[in-house]
Amino acid sequence: MSNNLIAVDVGSGTQDILLYQSGVALENCPKFIVPSRTQFVAAQIRKASLNGREIFLHGYMMGGGACTQALKEHLALGLKAYAAPQAALTFNDNLEKVKSMGVELCPEAPNAAASIWMGDIDILALKQAMGAFGLDYPQNWAVAVQDHGFSRTESNRTLRFQLWKDFVLQGGDLRTLVFKEEIPEVYTRMRAVREILPGAAITDTGTAALLGIMADPLVKPYLERGILAVNIGNSHTLAAAIRGERVYGIFEHHTSMLTLETLAAFIKRFQAGELTNEEVFRHGGHGAAGHPDMKAGWEFVAVTGPKRSMAKSLNWYEAAPYGDMMLTGCFGLLAGQKII
Repeated sequence: MSNNLIAVDVGSGTQDILLYQSGVALENCPKFIVPSRTQFVAAQIRKASLNGREIFLHGYMMGGGACTQALKEHLALGLKAYAAPQAALTFNDNLEKVKSMGVELCPEAPNAAASIWMGDIDILALKQAMGAFGLDYPQNWAVAVQDHGFSRTESNRTLRFQLWKDFVLQGGDLRTLVFKEEIPEVYTRMRAVREILPGAAITDTGTAALLGIMADPLVKPYLERGILAVNIGNSHTLAAAIRGERVYGIFEHHTSMLTLETLAAFIKRFQAGELTNEEVFRHGGHGAAGHPDMKAGWEFVAVTGPKRSMAKSLNWYEAAPYGDMMLTGCFGLLAGQKII
């Protein structure tokens, strides 16, 4: 079996794609930075809205964000929206709430509706893109998507951080969060990707970013004494205190709710082991958690992510493994499987 692999880091703005070719220098492997599927679906919805057409959404649960906003705008115009139940889960895990938005659930498209396929990975589009450049299409996949998890009894914001806290307290080995076989039921978005790509290795975008930072050759020498890895994404900011291969603490917030000053203050308190879950949650973030063994320190800070320029004046090291910051998550997917 070929060791070649497609690694895809699915974000809210872009999907970052690396075609890993065994025996080829990573810098020379083909790569694509293209709009994420939620941006693409949002554009299709808005095109239908502009033409005054009803829409029918079908396929799989996927990331919301842009496509959710476009759907709300479509409905606000008085235009009808239909959705198959599985695709409708994109907008809320509770389908009654999706119906309350004005979406009508049905298994098949009404005749007049524009049909829009949903899913975090479009296999056909990637095959066409690679074929256009004469590239062989690998059968092996590794994908990262942000998955808050699903609970019937608590908010996604609370659940996501409880999952991070449990991970830290149970040992904090990031590679255990790269799922090659069974995916825990709580991760509904990851499981939807696995339906599209049976056999794919799948993890969270936060996990992929942290593993990618750790893979940076300039970061590796600091790992034994401890680093603070920070990913400032388009939607979420995640920071982790890492020593060796173990995560001792996690802090996560929404990027749009942070300024340079609040980010610097949170990180300073996190480095000192003083940041509490309550203060982050009250500020609108997910939370903060540390293992009892986490002590003050973590002076070396490595930052990555499309919004890392927010922290430019803080003089943190800007991680760019193998010379490409936008592929940090893809390199993390490879590192999580010990390919690099």
